[in-house]
Amino acid sequence: MKKVLLTLTAIAGLTAASYAQEGFGKGNVLVEGNLGLSTTDNKTTEVKETTFKFTPKVGYFFTDKLAAGVNFNVASSTNDKYGIDTKNKSNTFGAGIFGRYYFLELGSRFKTYAEVNADYNTQKSEITVANNTAESPKVKSFGINGGVGANYFLTDKIAINFALSNVIGYNTSKVDTDGAKATNSFGMNLNQYNNFFDAATFGLTFKF
Repeated sequence: MKKVLLTLTAIAGLTAASYAQEGFGKGNVLVEGNLGLSTTDNKTTEVKETTFKFTPKVGYFFTDKLAAGVNFNVASSTNDKYGIDTKNKSNTFGAGIFGRYYFLELGSRFKTYAEVNADYNTQKSEITVANNTAESPKVKSFGINGGVGANYFLTDKIAINFALSNVIGYNTSKVDTDGAKATNSFGMNLNQYNNFFDAATFGLTFKF
């Protein structure tokens, strides 16, 4: 009986230790990939819109709550006006840096955070009308944006990530042509599904 109790105590101790390890600590490396995808088809206006976004990132924890690193942006958007045989397509590529602070833990598995990103992106677009395609000038943009998110740990090393990016921020963009002027914006976007780049994203977070 004594051996059984000792065994159960040891198992309980190991279980408690494994739960305590969930989350991040100083010196950990974060590798994350988030996906955003949406499709709408308005039969009234005969317009179909499809958007896709992938944002991988790598960060290092300087404390158990603060991490910083680099991120990359890959996105595409298609606006198909099939009633008049017109399609607009754009592709975006970019990179930047980010800082993330974990400020609230709900239990041992659920961790919430605030994040700030500074990104530089280049967008290429083309329009196709009746099988004739023409490219538009590149659009270069820079932005500093803040958002919130959460990790739910499935294991000690793997978590599901949910993020709302660009909740508040400053962005400037300019068409890459002579004489073009920049367009600047600053504000808060509470409707996360109003714009593709402000949509919610889901992904996986790995801890090393």
